[in-house]
Amino acid sequence: MLRVAGARLLDDRDYPAVRAALGVNPVANCMVSARVEIAGVDPWRLGGELWGSDGREANGALDGLCFAGPNMVPLSGGHAAIRSFADRALRRSRRCSSVVGPSEQVLGLWDELAVDWGPAREVRAEQPLMALERQPDVLPDRLVRPVRPDELERYLPAAVAMFTEEVGVDPRAGDGGAGYRARVAELIAGGRAFARFEDGEVVFKAEIGALSQHVGQIQGVWVHPDRRGEGLGAAGTAAIASRLVKGMGRVASLYVNSFNTPALASYRKIGFRQVGSFATVLF
Repeated sequence: MLRVAGARLLDDRDYPAVRAALGVNPVANCMVSARVEIAGVDPWRLGGELWGSDGREANGALDGLCFAGPNMVPLSGGHAAIRSFADRALRRSRRCSSVVGPSEQVLGLWDELAVDWGPAREVRAEQPLMALERQPDVLPDRLVRPVRPDELERYLPAAVAMFTEEVGVDPRAGDGGAGYRARVAELIAGGRAFARFEDGEVVFKAEIGALSQHVGQIQGVWVHPDRRGEGLGAAGTAAIASRLVKGMGRVASLYVNSFNTPALASYRKIGFRQVGSFATVLF
């Protein structure tokens, strides 16, 4: 790969330019915007680094932006910017569990990284990014509610099942589940984990994974295998989308694998429309 100079580590002096870049596409940039709004640009507070490509527009705007943390998220930039991000990434060992974000940037970055970082466990090249800015077309399930902290033990098996089914690995591997348990507990404590319980068992679950000033990203949608096909997924997702749109004044968003046709049909029935395309490279 031809090496190019360019990507630099951003700091608090770049905060206005970072916020402007993130504001260009609030739905696609929600995951990183949520972090920056709370922590700023400093890597220690942010939990990762923000890289900007070397070139700048005449007005001082960044011409490319990439988050490098537990996941690598290339948010914007043309071919030169993506190559500069790859060059910086290859100067150190891989530390991320996935590369995820807008498909053009993710697949372009993976083209540059594949020889050194590959093979990937899976490349999901087409994941429709969807958004809902109004009340859902499906009646929300009134039995879907925030999970209480004392319900962690009942909620956790459903969260593990969802993760294993969606990602293809058990999130408890490596540390016995301590890290994943802590993440789920954090979501519950923040009022961002939702479920429908029946006889003490979770039959539907989902979370608001990232919450920026303008957008809330729904993740981890799961229906108990014995209850699929009953409409619980659509009604439950509608309940969370309604909470985001009506209760919190946000755009509700999510992204879904293109091969998951039942989920796509469900989200479209709710009223979500496709606003972009994501891709994910899993390690």
